[in-house]
Amino acid sequence: MYNKGLSQSNFDALGDYIASLPEKKGALMPVLHKAQNLFGYLPKEVQLFICERLDVPTSKIYGVISFYSFFTMKQRGQYVINICMGTACFVRKADDVVKEFEKKLGIKVGETSKNMMYSLEALRCVGACGLAPVVMVNDKIYGHVEKKDVKKILAEQSN
Repeated sequence: MYNKGLSQSNFDALGDYIASLPEKKGALMPVLHKAQNLFGYLPKEVQLFICERLDVPTSKIYGVISFYSFFTMKQRGQYVINICMGTACFVRKADDVVKEFEKKLGIKVGETSKNMMYSLEALRCVGACGLAPVVMVNDKIYGHVEKKDVKKILAEQSN
């Protein structure tokens, strides 16, 4: 979900995707996913573009984006680190894992490092309770994560 920029080619690709949809009604969620994949986040310019192409009020788009934690209106780092804080993960000390990531990265949950390499997020549940505590870095899932594993996880991202 790294910021790939608000380039015209990304707007063209999103426009082509929307034009290829057989039905525009009910297409907001897939379009938002596609847009976030293309741009890395959903700033006002992208929301307005979607509003015009789908003929959906901006208030509805904003409502969906602000409701679902997957979507973001802020630029994220190249590596988005999501730590599950659902019940199973929390009771297995996910909060210690969060604190260790915050310490190692020098940022708090909800922030992005100044060099745009890392964003740190907490999720309610990722649906992998058997692997608790769970950390996701972009699309890679790490299970049974302990505080001592944080350094290794971060080292993998710099390779």
